[in-house]
Amino acid sequence: MNLNDLLQSKNINPEKVLVFRHRPKEPHLHKVLPWLAAEKPDLFNAYQQTQGQKVEKAMKGAAYVASFIAYGAGKALFVGLYSVGRTKPLTRAQFWKVPANIELKEFGMNGFDANERRPTVLWFDLAPTEHYASWKGKLIVGWPPPERSWWRRAHRNTIPVLAILEDNALDAKLPPWDEMSLSWQELGVMPTRLKAALVHWRGIYYIFDHSDDKGYVGSAYGNENLLGRWLNYAES
Repeated sequence: MNLNDLLQSKNINPEKVLVFRHRPKEPHLHKVLPWLAAEKPDLFNAYQQTQGQKVEKAMKGAAYVASFIAYGAGKALFVGLYSVGRTKPLTRAQFWKVPANIELKEFGMNGFDANERRPTVLWFDLAPTEHYASWKGKLIVGWPPPERSWWRRAHRNTIPVLAILEDNALDAKLPPWDEMSLSWQELGVMPTRLKAALVHWRGIYYIFDHSDDKGYVGSAYGNENLLGRWLNYAES
């Protein structure tokens, strides 16, 4: 079974589908993109609603975008199938006034780069559909080589279904306590599994402020534990 089989079973013509395998070059964004897909789907969608000129041109003729995130070498993890709706041009100034883009910039997104010569970027109204929505974070497909090609036309490629997981892989596994390092922005988009663990954790933590190169050592225990304490920091 492959992706085109899944599309055709829903009466969707693969010729009208673009397949994205998101793999941001920005390290911070690369780390949190699965978290955004799980916890802030509107923010994840905002990330894919504007594209470079070549992909933008292809999207004009598409009816759907099958959205995936890189999941190891030669694999992709399903996020959702989005219908392609209306479009509108955004100048660079308009692009960076969109609240979602401002927030994504805090995660390192380059977005509408000042080095791009085009005066506007096209924004696409991408609406999530119910097709295979229950497989979000569970459907794993193989990604045909070359791996550097992060988008494909569905009908020109055979994208095999490799697995359907029981658990949602977008919800990150808990790292060892001595490897846990979160930025201020990441505190607001922590995945559910991590929050469920931190609500029971107590201990000593260290905060480093990059703006003034100063550190702070604190402790969390009692009713708040680490989750309550850190969420307070995220809000303030």
